[in-house]
Amino acid sequence: MMLLTKLLLAHIMGDFFLQPDGWVKNKQEKKWLSPFLYLHVAVHFILILALAGIYFWKQAIIIFILHLLIDGVKLQFQKNATKRVWFFADQFLHILTIGIVWIFYNNKYFDFNTLFDLKILTLATAALFLSSPASVIIKTIISKWTPDTIDNNDDKSLQRAGTWIGVLERLLILIFMLNGKWEGVGFLLAAKSIFRFGDLKESKDRKLTEYILIGTLLSFGIAIVAGIIVIKIFENKV
Repeated sequence: MMLLTKLLLAHIMGDFFLQPDGWVKNKQEKKWLSPFLYLHVAVHFILILALAGIYFWKQAIIIFILHLLIDGVKLQFQKNATKRVWFFADQFLHILTIGIVWIFYNNKYFDFNTLFDLKILTLATAALFLSSPASVIIKTIISKWTPDTIDNNDDKSLQRAGTWIGVLERLLILIFMLNGKWEGVGFLLAAKSIFRFGDLKESKDRKLTEYILIGTLLSFGIAIVAGIIVIKIFENKV
């Protein structure tokens, strides 16, 4: 794992700390013709050798070539509207490349049967349930109480911000519970209450206050119940 950690460290340093904004702008403008594209990849190559050792030069060359191809394809095809998607795809492919090179270098293999382990399937099911399905359930339950002020303030809120906040809070609750950090759940509830207090105080709308309170308690309740079920399954009590 030490080697893998070093390779990931080299990637983080090369992509986020040793790549000036001027390089990024020049690459986006000139794409394959930008000298900074090749300089950027060369920095990665040097970092890998510096951290992993000179004996790793063959694997470093492979990572160098694949990094160049991934970055070049991203620059060639990304548009302003798709930069976010390409960023995550780019990072995923870089990390995947590092992982594959590390696996072959250590003569390791991946057992796909582990993907069907009960704990992994349970965790994946819980995480997926706490995202979109839980949001739909909560929205359906409280839909008959939706205040008019919610619709009137839609243009003042980020697109689907409430949905994403709910998904993130439920996933964080699950993480806290699996690690036995119940105080984290309480801190999360307190933090959300503080942030919401200002909006509720300014609105002076009792219906809005009750609506948000019901939604919050439902969100936390569903996440806690899901977390308890996952923990029971992990303990072989279900």
